[in-house]
Amino acid sequence: MCAPAWAAHGYALWGHLKYPPGFAHFDYVNPDAPKGGELRLVSNLRTSTFDKYNPFTLRGSAPAYLADLLFDSLLSGAADEVGAAYGLLAQDVQVAPDRLSATFRLRAEARFHHGKPVLAEDVRDTFETLLGPHTSPVYKTILADLADLDGVDVLDARTVRFRFKRPNRELPLTVGGIPIFSRDWGVDPATGRRKPFNEVVMDTPIGSGPYRIGPVKFGKDITYVRDPDYWARDLPVRRGTFNFDRITVKIYKDNTARLEALKAGEFDLMRFFSAGDWARRVKGRRFDSGELVKAEFRHRLPTGFQSYVLNTRRPPLDDRRVRQALALALDFEWMNERLFYGSYERVRGLFGNTACAAQGEPDAAQRQLLQPWRAQLPPEVFGPMYEPPVAGTPERLRANLRLAQALLRQAGWTYREGALRNAQGQPLVLEYLDSNEAGARVVTPWALNLARLGIELRFRPVDFALYQQRLRTFDFDMISLAFQGTHSPGAEYADLFGSAAARTEGSGNFSGLASPAVDDVIARMVQADTEPAFLAACRALERVVAHSQVLIPQWSAPTHRMAYNAWRLARPADMPPYAGGEGWAIETWWATSAAPAAR
Repeated sequence: MCAPAWAAHGYALWGHLKYPPGFAHFDYVNPDAPKGGELRLVSNLRTSTFDKYNPFTLRGSAPAYLADLLFDSLLSGAADEVGAAYGLLAQDVQVAPDRLSATFRLRAEARFHHGKPVLAEDVRDTFETLLGPHTSPVYKTILADLADLDGVDVLDARTVRFRFKRPNRELPLTVGGIPIFSRDWGVDPATGRRKPFNEVVMDTPIGSGPYRIGPVKFGKDITYVRDPDYWARDLPVRRGTFNFDRITVKIYKDNTARLEALKAGEFDLMRFFSAGDWARRVKGRRFDSGELVKAEFRHRLPTGFQSYVLNTRRPPLDDRRVRQALALALDFEWMNERLFYGSYERVRGLFGNTACAAQGEPDAAQRQLLQPWRAQLPPEVFGPMYEPPVAGTPERLRANLRLAQALLRQAGWTYREGALRNAQGQPLVLEYLDSNEAGARVVTPWALNLARLGIELRFRPVDFALYQQRLRTFDFDMISLAFQGTHSPGAEYADLFGSAAARTEGSGNFSGLASPAVDDVIARMVQADTEPAFLAACRALERVVAHSQVLIPQWSAPTHRMAYNAWRLARPADMPPYAGGEGWAIETWWATSAAPAAR
């Protein structure tokens, strides 16, 4: 193997680490936060209880937050930086000049909860286990990049090397972020034999994280207890974090019960995803007294691209003018005011809230990538970045519908005999497929606007199994999907928008977009050797996909909406930009000593 390109206390996609060697702590923590007290949370799982302690396997449900609290990883990311991580279990990381390997040297002081050291054999065993057949879909998604993993080598007791099939800047971060567990987990003490991983169910996890499992009341709650001898408590990546002695996660049967329990003071913090609940139901005596505080924390997490996906494999959705007309009939501004209480912002592209987002006119680097494909691309790709139509008033909506009528007329659709019809007299009827009947509430205003154009949009709810089957075979006109955002897009975008994926059942290319320009730009994005080249390719890709009109952008929440007990909890003044909601509280908040007696 090649000699390492660099050995460092951390790894960054483009070599730029915010925190230098020997840094004291992350900027967003209180390094002197007191330890003690209890944080009472509510389970964020859809299931009403849990039936296993193994968060990595397919069957059953593990308790909320278990994986984050009980297991450490080789590297730990910072919530004020993207595309970078710092040594946790690993003392340093070395990346070869050809980027075909990454070598991690483990800290001598790293210990599992049962007292044994964390060794390279444990790291290799963890990866071999998680890449096996019993891993849950959640971790299979995380490990998708590891299709490029060629092997894991134990070089000595505390040095492990990951070999990659091809260069990929993200792979050191991917392998560095996987939770590591002991080879002793699941070993029968009587026989010394290790169970198959899918049979490791209620065995107490043997991790190396800051908490262990404490008291458990099945069906009601689980308490995680802080390990006072946690081996990493004084490391820079851990100072000022995980300050609560106990974290109790309570379980309630439904959202109404959770909300009423919050108002009654049964737990300390709850994050809200329902705009209606947040606007109308988060109130009461404890809010009036100031004990409970309702707050929104603005973040800079990627918006993702939650969208209506139009299946271009089917006419008339194979006509871009028809797709444009459908987008013109969606009045997001009205929906946001009337249905969402003004809580959302419009999605504008694939990479919102990231450096990859395209703005204004394409620069010279983007034009150079796009120019060879000019004849195959909509001319708008070479102009300003796509902006979704704006309505919100009857006048603007009427203007949008007039534009839609003109586009439909150009595409051969005219209104006659009570419907919009093509030259053969066939009406324009589309089916919106969903696995949730509640989706009708959101789609109805759009359907009513389409009806004014003579288009019939039929809402078709089906059970989840049939929904999945129809998605696998692309048997739909349109669906709604929430695509996860990222600061560092890679080869996964070939599955979402690549030509080969468009022809492959079971792929993620639901729109059917098949464009040599897209294939070329994705390849250049994946192969980019410099950050400017990477960003140019990302932005070029976003322009082509947006102007192809295969997605009708929906909306995203720009804030974390949380209600918390201000008499029991203290927090840093500002939330770091890339923090999750509850995760920020779990990691960096602390118990206040000024809490009044419970009432």
